[in-house]
Amino acid sequence: MAGGLDDVDLFVSKAAGEVVRMYRQEFKLPANARIFRDTTASAAPVGLFYYGVYHTLILAPATSNTVAKCVFGISDTLVTNVFAQAGKCRVPAIVFACDTAPELETEAPKGMVKVYPRHIDLENTVRLNAFEKTEVVESLEGLELALARRKRELHG
Repeated sequence: MAGGLDDVDLFVSKAAGEVVRMYRQEFKLPANARIFRDTTASAAPVGLFYYGVYHTLILAPATSNTVAKCVFGISDTLVTNVFAQAGKCRVPAIVFACDTAPELETEAPKGMVKVYPRHIDLENTVRLNAFEKTEVVESLEGLELALARRKRELHG
């Protein structure tokens, strides 16, 4: 999906790096894409939000842990710090949350599995969707639609 964007910077958490390796996925990125890895204690790359470098944050996928931290204002990882700084700079965010229904089928490294998000996970997803300038989507199709809508807003 990121390959379909003109300009993109990726903020990759340590957990995301592990997951990509587990799933053995390859990503096609635009030639000018920059990748920021979670290697600094202060998440230094988030300062780019202060200078108007970004017009949109796409947080995808967002685990129940990430969603909970975002809801409660905890910004102790690169991803949660990026979300916090985007909000402080009034940059709209699109969040693809993992736990959005009482029963889900999800892809695990060895195939599809059923999961049953806890009530607190579902509640936090609802809370996050109520944040100013934040849209929570529940599927890849929803993410694609939100991205298309955001592109129209930006380019008329």
